[in-house]
Amino acid sequence: MQPRLYDELVPWYRLIDPPADHAPEVASFVDAIERAARRPLETALELGAGAGNNAVHMKRRFRCTLSDVSAPMLALSRELNPECEHVLGDMRTLRLDRVFDAVLVHDAIMYMTSEADLAAAVRTAFVHTAPGGVAVFAPDVYRETFRDHTELLSEDLGARSMRGIEWTWDPDPSDDTFVTEYAFVLRDTSTNEVRAVHDRHVEGLFAQATWRRVLERAGYRVATFARPLDSESDTNEGAFDECFVCLRP
Repeated sequence: MQPRLYDELVPWYRLIDPPADHAPEVASFVDAIERAARRPLETALELGAGAGNNAVHMKRRFRCTLSDVSAPMLALSRELNPECEHVLGDMRTLRLDRVFDAVLVHDAIMYMTSEADLAAAVRTAFVHTAPGGVAVFAPDVYRETFRDHTELLSEDLGARSMRGIEWTWDPDPSDDTFVTEYAFVLRDTSTNEVRAVHDRHVEGLFAQATWRRVLERAGYRVATFARPLDSESDTNEGAFDECFVCLRP
């Protein structure tokens, strides 16, 4: 079952995740790809592209193909990126029978909740990466860096206003998952409707060593690079975390 955020709440998605917020990290992805690549760079595939918030920046450098398991999210991306190819598919099983110079797997990888699922998604990326091409994997968090935290959400866009909380916690530290709870109050002045919504997201949590092992077993040569973190909070200002940049020999 899809989280509500990627199904019935898709019309509200831009309030929760504005495309402009993705510019700094996408710049770090492009830089890492250009440094690692051993072939000319023209095409890119994003697995789990969602609403197209990365692609709006990536398409300035690459000819992009965008895939996602949610048809409503792909429809939202088409509005923003009409010149990009869009493909409905699960990153664990998608096979396009062609390769790309670059592959990006952003935070959608967090929905791989077992090592087997993670390995399947990595395999999909590998078979779509051209020899000499590069894949970037950008998980939100690792086992070593996970902390319970909350974030207040507030945004207005046209007739819609959203207020809410994002609460991330780990109900069972012995397993490979954590939970992000969203509680939204949504107001639409065009209909005078106000409603409250709860949306639970179960996500995967793996050690950096597990990530490296899965990536290397797929056939990649693995390195890391620094990604700038969201600087909205004072504690994150000027901070970075590590993502994986993977060359297919």
